[in-house]
Amino acid sequence: MPAYDTAAPEASPVKILIAGGFGVGKTTLVEAISEIDPLRTEERLTSAGVGVDDLDGVEGKTATTVAMDFGRITLTDAGVVLYLFGTPGQERFWFMWDDLLNGALGAIVLVDTRRLDRGFPAIDFFESRGLPFVVGANCFDGEQPYTTEEIGAALHLRDPDTPVLLLDARSGEDVRGCLLSLLDRLIAQARVTAVV
Repeated sequence: MPAYDTAAPEASPVKILIAGGFGVGKTTLVEAISEIDPLRTEERLTSAGVGVDDLDGVEGKTATTVAMDFGRITLTDAGVVLYLFGTPGQERFWFMWDDLLNGALGAIVLVDTRRLDRGFPAIDFFESRGLPFVVGANCFDGEQPYTTEEIGAALHLRDPDTPVLLLDARSGEDVRGCLLSLLDRLIAQARVTAVV
């Protein structure tokens, strides 16, 4: 008979940021994996953003995240609860990234290879702050014409061991794989730090 007098271990909270340029699929990614109804702070794009917001390549976009997205996923086997914070992608909201960074252990930088230049600010942000991250290349329309090696080379990542993964932000299974890759990276880094 099992011993019930021992309390079950509590899951460890882990804060993860989901970052990238405007219109790369951050909100979609959080929605695809969250076990709760995600918090979304989307507002309609209006004429006030004309000349401010760069809609090249996302002309059909009608709303944008103005603060953050928030979701949660419990990885019971790992004893971890991931709290996902999606950053706003438009430059005028980047001032919030430092606040969202507080307490984060890692990030997924989501990129769209049709507009790869929009991924550079997020990559620069995390590299300059030393926050571990993985790159997720969103496969829009289910296709990706480039290999992970080509994408990594084009992004000029400082750390050549930064994982670059192909994913469909609408697929919970793809997102889960990306999150597990990030957790592997965080665990490996923690082990190196513990040895030093």
